Amino acid sequence: MTARAPRVGVVTFPGSLDDRDAVRAVRAMGGEAVPLWHGERDLGGADAVILPGGFSYGDYLRTGAIARFAPVMEELRAFADAGRPVVGICNGFQILCEASLLPGALIRNAGRRFVCRWVDVRVETSLSPLTAGLVAGEVLRVPVKHGEGQFVARGDELDRMEGDGLVVFRYCDPDGALGAEHNPNGSAAAIAGVRNEAGNVVGLMPHPEHAIDPDLGPTGGQPMFAALLQSALEPVASGIR
Repeated sequence: MTARAPRVGVVTFPGSLDDRDAVRAVRAMGGEAVPLWHGERDLGGADAVILPGGFSYGDYLRTGAIARFAPVMEELRAFADAGRPVVGICNGFQILCEASLLPGALIRNAGRRFVCRWVDVRVETSLSPLTAGLVAGEVLRVPVKHGEGQFVARGDELDRMEGDGLVVFRYCDPDGALGAEHNPNGSAAAIAGVRNEAGNVVGLMPHPEHAIDPDLGPTGGQPMFAALLQSALEPVASGIR
């Protein structure tokens, strides 16, 4: 008897544009993708949920500020509180921060310009749905494309995040070294992704769903999606808390 494929829900908001790419990435890595609509409260029996990139509600007010009130977010919050894996990519990361499911906030890039390029990110912890099975210090190459990706937080909150190991990824060079020239948006402490205290909710600005197919370029997204599918089928009690 073969184990069933992990079911990963991908939420579409008005203005989402990377939802289809996330669905494709899940399927390419052996998972079952479940398209979800922002106006519904049913997560379709998903084992994990992705909030994809894009410009939900046109990024009016602030990025993610309107999407946080979508009906699906009520169910998503309960899903996250139950310890199930939730991933926010780019705009999805912004939504999770607006919904207070992740610490900090994302603001305009330090250079005040949209950035679209490949970057390297260093894994800081294995305790997240995207890094389970990875080792701190590993470097993955993935693309970014955003205008509001600068991660910020109060000084005391940054200290707490560092002390509690909540930083998941940092922008770096191919060898893992940090430097302003490798930070595409001016994020505090070169932060590219963070997790919640329980370890089951993670957000990142880079796009792993665009780094899956070797025919299209680097494949730094493959180990992230492999980790997500692994985490999706783990029982809550023996997860990554």
